[in-house]
Amino acid sequence: MDLPIDHFRLLGVPPSADAQGVLRTLQSRLDRPPHAGFTAETLQTRAELLRASADLLCDTDRRAAYEAELTSLAGSDGSLQPALEITSSRQVGGLVLLMEGGQPLEAFEMASRSLHPPQSPTLGSGREADLTLLAGLACLAAAGELEEQRRFEAAARTLEQGLQLLQRLGRQPDLRETMHAQLDHLTPYRVLDLLSRDLVAGVERQEGLELLEQLVQRRGGLEGDGDPQFPSQDFQPFFHQIRAFLTVQEQVDLFSRWAATGSDAADFLATIALTASGFAQRKPERIAEARHRLQRSGREGIEPLLANLHLLLGEADTARTCFDRGASQELKDWAAGKSADPLGQLCAYCSDWLVRDVLPGYRDLEAEPDLVAYFSDRDVVAYVEREDQRRGRAYLAAPAAVEPAPGPAFPPYDDLGPGTLPPPVPLTLEGGSAGGFAPLPAADAAKDPDDDGELDDEVPLRWPVPPRPWLLGGAAALLLVLVAAWVLRQRQSSPPPAPAPVPPATAPAPTPKPTPKPVVGLRVTPLTANRPDAAQVRQLLENWLTVKSGVLAGEPTPQDLDRIAREGPMALLARERRGDLARGQTQQLDVQIIDLTLSENGPRRIVAVARLRYSDRRLDANGTVLETTAPLELRNGYVFGRDGDSWRLAATQSLN
Repeated sequence: MDLPIDHFRLLGVPPSADAQGVLRTLQSRLDRPPHAGFTAETLQTRAELLRASADLLCDTDRRAAYEAELTSLAGSDGSLQPALEITSSRQVGGLVLLMEGGQPLEAFEMASRSLHPPQSPTLGSGREADLTLLAGLACLAAAGELEEQRRFEAAARTLEQGLQLLQRLGRQPDLRETMHAQLDHLTPYRVLDLLSRDLVAGVERQEGLELLEQLVQRRGGLEGDGDPQFPSQDFQPFFHQIRAFLTVQEQVDLFSRWAATGSDAADFLATIALTASGFAQRKPERIAEARHRLQRSGREGIEPLLANLHLLLGEADTARTCFDRGASQELKDWAAGKSADPLGQLCAYCSDWLVRDVLPGYRDLEAEPDLVAYFSDRDVVAYVEREDQRRGRAYLAAPAAVEPAPGPAFPPYDDLGPGTLPPPVPLTLEGGSAGGFAPLPAADAAKDPDDDGELDDEVPLRWPVPPRPWLLGGAAALLLVLVAAWVLRQRQSSPPPAPAPVPPATAPAPTPKPTPKPVVGLRVTPLTANRPDAAQVRQLLENWLTVKSGVLAGEPTPQDLDRIAREGPMALLARERRGDLARGQTQQLDVQIIDLTLSENGPRRIVAVARLRYSDRRLDANGTVLETTAPLELRNGYVFGRDGDSWRLAATQSLN
C-alpha cells in the first residue's frame, strides 16, 4: 500500500535538517511511542519505518536522489503527490505514523477501509484491535483539526462515522464516550455552521433547525439550564447570535412550537416575530395574532406593547386607552417630548419600538419602521375596513343605547358522535382579566385567525364596557393615525433615543378595605336530564358561575368540577387563578342571571342566550381594592354538550 506522506514528514524533520538533526529526531520519536493500547507488533513496525526514513535521509546520495524526485513532483500539475510504498504487514504501523505526521483524517479513512470487507482482519486478532484503536484516535484528532479550521459540520460528520464504526465492531467504549462528548460540544457550532448557509441550502438549514431544537430540549427549554456543557451565560449570547441567521417565518414556527410546551420566553419571541412579519409584509392579520398571543400570556406591564399592536391595527382609541393606563410616567414624559398630539406620541413610541425590538434580528427582513408607508398600504387599509364592517364600527353621535348584535350562528355538529364538541377557538382576551388589565371596548376585539363561527370556550368573566360616544370607526381612526405619523416624520430629524424600559404600571392609591362577600358552598350539581328545559339549564349555569366566582375569590377548586364543565373552561379558570396567585391577588365577582332562553335544544347540544348583570373587584393580599368594573348588563351565549349522563359547559361568548 502507499502512504500519502514523504520521509521528511513521516520522521518529523524539516527538509533543511542535517544528519545529526535527523538522528536526534529519530531517537526522540523512538523514546515517545504512541498510545499504550497498541500491540508490540505495531510499535515495532512503527520503529522500523522511522529508522528506514532516517537511514535514507542520512545517506547523502540516496537523499539527493530522493530530493530530486520530490522537486520533480512539485513541478508537475499537482496531480502527483509524494507517497511511501510499504508492505501490508507494516500497514498499521504506517497508519500510526501517518496520524502522527499531521494527517489524521487520511489515517482514519484508510483504517476504516481496512476494517470493512473484503479487507477486514480476523475478529479478535491483534490487527483488528490495533486498527480499531487507530481509527478511534485518528477520528478524534481529525475532528479536532477540522474544528480548529471552523469546519464544524465536517468535524461532526467525521465523529459520527467513527462512532458508527466502533459501535459496529463493539470496541473501544472509552473512545466512543469521548466521541459522544465531542459531538455534544460541537452542537452549537454546527447549528451556526448550518444555519449561516444560503437560504437555498434547504436540507442543511433544516438539519440546523433540528439540531437547535435538540439543543434547547437538552437544556430543558429556553429558560432551562439542564446542560452543564452549555450553561446559561454561554447559551444566551449564542441564542442571540443564532436568531440573526433565522428567517422571520422560521422564528415564528420555532418559537410557536416551544411556546406550546409552556415556554414563556418562546411565547414572547413568537409575538415579536409575528409583529415583525405583519409589519414588514403588510399583513395585519399576523399583528392581530401577535396581539392575541400577548394578551393570553397574562404578563404584567404589557399595556404599552399592546398599545403598539392596537395602533398598528388601526385601533387608535383602544391604543390610547391602553397606553394611558399602562405606561410609566417616565415613558409618558418621553412620548410627550416627541409630540403634543396623543396620536403622535403613540406613533413615536411605536416607531421606536419597531426600530429597537421588533424589526432587527431576521435574515430575510430589511424593513424600515415607516408608519406612513405602512398605514398607506392598501392591504392594511382593506384589513381595517373589513374589520369595521365585521364589527359594525361607525361614528357615534350620542351615547344612545346600542342595539346588541344578533347572536352568532351555531352550526350543528351532532354528526360528530355522542359527547363530542368541536375544539375550542383560541382565547381572545380583549378586556380579559387574565392579564390584570381593565376592560376594553367590544368593538376593538381582535378576530382570531382560526375563528370559524363557534363560540369561544375561553372568554373570561371580565367583560367589555359599553361603546363610548367618541369611539371612531377604524377607517377614520386610521386616517388620524396616518396624519399623526406623517407629521411626526416631518418633525424628526434624527432617530429617537430609546426610552427606558417600561416598568409595570403603578397600582392605584389604596382604598378602604371592603367587606368580603362570602362564597357559599362550592358544590357541583350535575345536570343529568335527557332534554333539560330552560330552568334546568339556568341552574347549571348558575352552578358554574358560583363555582368560578368562588375559585377566583380563593376557594379551592372542586375535584368534580369536570361534571359540569369541559376542559377548555376549566383550563382557563385554572390559568386565571394561577396568574392571580402569582400576583398575590383575588377577585370578587358579582354575576346575576337576569334572563335565559334556549336558542337550540338538541339531544347532545344546547345553546343558551343569557342576559347578565356583572361587576367585579380585584383585591391584593391585604384586601385592598386594586381595580373595579362597574355594574354592566351583558348578553352572552353558552354552549353545553352532553357527555355520558351529564351536561357540561363547553363554550362561552359575549354577544354584546
